[in-house]
Amino acid sequence: MWALRILILLLAGIGLAILSHPAFGLWRHRSTECIQASPNYYDGMFQNQEPTPQFTGDTASAPGTLWRFLANKDSLRIPQEPMPAFKTDLKALPTDSDWLVWFGHSSYLFCLHGKRVLVDPALKPEFPASLMLKAFSGTDIYRPEDLPEIDVLIITHEHWDHMDYATLRDIRTKVKHVFCPLGIADYLRYWHYSDDRITEMDWYGKFSIPDSQFSITCLPSRHFSNRLLGRRNQTLWASFLIEDAGRKVYIGGDGGYDKRFKEIHERFGSIDLAFLENGQYNTNWRYIHTMPEDLEKTILDLQAEQVFTVHHDKYSLALHPWYEPDSVAQHIAAKHSTRLLDAPIGAIVSY
Repeated sequence: MWALRILILLLAGIGLAILSHPAFGLWRHRSTECIQASPNYYDGMFQNQEPTPQFTGDTASAPGTLWRFLANKDSLRIPQEPMPAFKTDLKALPTDSDWLVWFGHSSYLFCLHGKRVLVDPALKPEFPASLMLKAFSGTDIYRPEDLPEIDVLIITHEHWDHMDYATLRDIRTKVKHVFCPLGIADYLRYWHYSDDRITEMDWYGKFSIPDSQFSITCLPSRHFSNRLLGRRNQTLWASFLIEDAGRKVYIGGDGGYDKRFKEIHERFGSIDLAFLENGQYNTNWRYIHTMPEDLEKTILDLQAEQVFTVHHDKYSLALHPWYEPDSVAQHIAAKHSTRLLDAPIGAIVSY
């Protein structure tokens, strides 16, 4: 009995030590005033604009979905050869032209009228994220130290593949300002970002820099939040629109299809470039990620002049073949004469 008690205490100690890792953010101070004041927070959690079950179909539960994912050994989920990728000197890129560089999945850097904007950077495969995210061979070539100074950092939501603690820790001194949805600021403060460098936003909130043409608007998405433990949907998920000197860039974040894309077009008009989710989809979670047929509807609703799809080509977080999202996007672009900015990881793309 003593040996069993000691073993239980030892395991409990190990578990507590792991959960005390700052990446989990379990011991952060939670600011609840602005969250509970949000019209999007009711019945004890943030809500989507439309009813959104997290899981659907024949495995409509987290355990069933996880088991199906782990049991599936389809070799087409992961490329057998290293992915094509380019190592660009990001610090040498000019700020007098508009360009983008994609790092795979949903991490990318773009320049808009002299401002460098970094979105959802996940560039350092460190414990505990490394247990959940295994990059395809050839894709994991950028590190936090490769990044230049960042004028604007955008975090769309708290999931591990979008909000990577190790990356955010290592780029803290390079970042001038962070924009994020409600609740994310608590993590950033816990990770030693100062309040004066964080702007936390609710859907339809807008921030403008005085005496400039720069503005950023926080917009809805159709997703969910939960870092690991605790109650779901206690932080907000979002998309964003950046406007500067007449140009507009839409950052779609994660989320299933709904009426918001048509409404964004009606409200903001022509968008120069839209980053849209495309990958990690499945019918069992079709309301929280963009299905292939819904990507087509999204593109038609939004009517962006140029589209760059993300959320693929780095991790296998669903059951579809790794190459399918690229094929889907190319087919849609050809069908509707959409200007698809389809480029490998690390390539410099003008837009």
